[in-house]
Amino acid sequence: MPAEHGLTDDELAADVQMLTALGSETRYEALRLVAEYDDGVCGCQLEPALGVSQGAVSQALSRLYSAGLVTRRKEGRWRYYSTTDEANRLLSVLDGTRTSDDE
Repeated sequence: MPAEHGLTDDELAADVQMLTALGSETRYEALRLVAEYDDGVCGCQLEPALGVSQGAVSQALSRLYSAGLVTRRKEGRWRYYSTTDEANRLLSVLDGTRTSDDE
């Protein structure tokens, strides 16, 4: 009997899209920064912290949005981003994989 993972093709594709979105240091760091803000953060505020161009920040946030890891809302000419519940759970799991110095 062949091995099976139990995921549908759609679930597998969604997981790969999410993990691919986190496969860049800029996108991963952007997600971590967005997660620090309860009421959302303007993409323009991330540029200095990430040390990349506004275009790179915009592209990173767009990929995170497409993967379902952030939401966005428009206020005037600015877009504000917040993490999704799925992103918060994923970040929590990742945090739990680190060993502490006490161990």
